[in-house]
Amino acid sequence: MMLVEETQVPQAVLPVADFKSHLRLGSGFAEDSVQDAVLESFLRAAMAAVEARTGKVLIEREYSWTLSHWRDASGQGLPVAPVSAISQVVLVDRTGDETTLDAGRYALRADMQRPRLCPVSGMLPTVQTGGSIRIGFLAGYGPEWSDLPSDLAQAVMMLAAHYYEYRHETALSGRCMPFGVTSLLERYRNVRVFAGGAS
Repeated sequence: MMLVEETQVPQAVLPVADFKSHLRLGSGFAEDSVQDAVLESFLRAAMAAVEARTGKVLIEREYSWTLSHWRDASGQGLPVAPVSAISQVVLVDRTGDETTLDAGRYALRADMQRPRLCPVSGMLPTVQTGGSIRIGFLAGYGPEWSDLPSDLAQAVMMLAAHYYEYRHETALSGRCMPFGVTSLLERYRNVRVFAGGAS
């Protein structure tokens, strides 16, 4: 399986000014923007860490996900949430020839934890041995920072501030993510249960 981020979070969407306020940096100086690139990099790093920990896409982006087989032909769970639209489903045979499925054959079952690609009737189409499926979809809470739940936005700010404050630290501590951040993220973590065990 391979998940590819096809579009990135635009620079204009990042709350650099709010992050400066969070850090209580001075303002009104000629050099106000001198740290903007650094602050942006910490915000992006914090967003990536929060997304990895929760499986939630914060700012809306396009993705493509390639897999070799369906886990369940009656409905395939998608790797991240929330998903707002499926743009295409492509079957790729062993020679690399592609067939785009008619959009009327499948539907998105939206869910904040486990969105699914479901067949409209019957089962999802058979994947040829040696072939693959590529699913294009749009995921994220919305296109703007203001679309984020307030606790997730706060977690990103807190973690970015932690990265900023300890930017010269190279040693790993016993707790790489601050407790305040992990407590905010806890309710968003997706617990999967397979064969009687949780993961």
